[in-house]
Amino acid sequence: MNRNIALITGVTGQDGSYLSEFLLSKGYEVHGIIRRSSVDYRERIAHLEGTPNFHLHYADMSDSMSLVKLVGKVQPTEIYNLAAQSHVQVSFDAPEFTADVDAVGVLRILEAVRTNHLENSCKIYQASTSELYGKVEEVPQNENTPFHPYSPYAVAKLYGYWIIKEYREAYNMFCCSGILFNHESERRGETFVTRKITLAAARISQGKQECLYLGNLDSLRDWGYAKDYVECMWLILQHDKPEDFVIATGVQHTVREFATLAFHHAGIELRWEGEGINEKGIVASVADEANAHLVGKTVVAVSEDFYRPTDVVNLWGDPTKAKAKLGWNPQTTSFEQLVELMVAHDMKKVAADTAASEIRKTNLAEYLEKGIVK
Repeated sequence: MNRNIALITGVTGQDGSYLSEFLLSKGYEVHGIIRRSSVDYRERIAHLEGTPNFHLHYADMSDSMSLVKLVGKVQPTEIYNLAAQSHVQVSFDAPEFTADVDAVGVLRILEAVRTNHLENSCKIYQASTSELYGKVEEVPQNENTPFHPYSPYAVAKLYGYWIIKEYREAYNMFCCSGILFNHESERRGETFVTRKITLAAARISQGKQECLYLGNLDSLRDWGYAKDYVECMWLILQHDKPEDFVIATGVQHTVREFATLAFHHAGIELRWEGEGINEKGIVASVADEANAHLVGKTVVAVSEDFYRPTDVVNLWGDPTKAKAKLGWNPQTTSFEQLVELMVAHDMKKVAADTAASEIRKTNLAEYLEKGIVK
């Protein structure tokens, strides 16, 4: 019996953790790439470490030799390249690093497969992005929409997309790109706007934060649930021939809508006043009497600091091809359910963090009283 062996780059990220869980449930042997760090705790996959058939290896997307050696050792039947510097704003601050990992890193993976003569036995999935469409030229965007990248991140990802296509045609390799639109979850990094919003809503409702500052509230995004999207990644590699697919819900929402719904699930109803840089989210009512003091207060404001040098404002994916050819359902988790899941998680997280902080304060006070700490 042939075993399915998956190698996942970016295994410690949101998508990598969900994909690992998904593939393990399918009976795969899963190998993940990690980078050496002074901090060994890997929050998103900590529950998987020690699990049979789940293995971690040190390597780096900027080190071709480490990738060649690891691919040769693991002999994967599927590679999921999820590793990236994936924050658009950060790509303006670190454009060279972004290009090295997000563009040339894809080439290194492809060459690692060829160097080990696995072209005919190893399928490759490349995590591409809706940011390729950037300054959009048509709405909604599908597999035939022209690309117009509008950030260093998007430009780097465009190289990744085209080099996958080139190796597919030049070397007859089974390599594909999934053009993923925004996909979120309770495991999303805290610097991304959706998680920033849900955490702020939880903190404000629990008296741990005064105000949330955002950029362009009118930006439109097609937000899905990451746990649903990793299934589509897998389906792309199970398809009878290598093709590229848009992975999206086909439904758009503004940043303002996301914030309104997040605060609603945290027990706070907002009303919006003003326009542009002067727009504010003001508390109209609260579900908990303990938060009555918030009524009439501004809890969301706009800051120019969070506007990008070039801002993508209208991303909207058309998942028709994935639905028809792969049988994938992009609406397994609705937008409303996604926001509710994220807020519920962050309400518990803030409460737990607060409790832990109180315990630390109590312990410190006791240590000071006993003279253990000076």
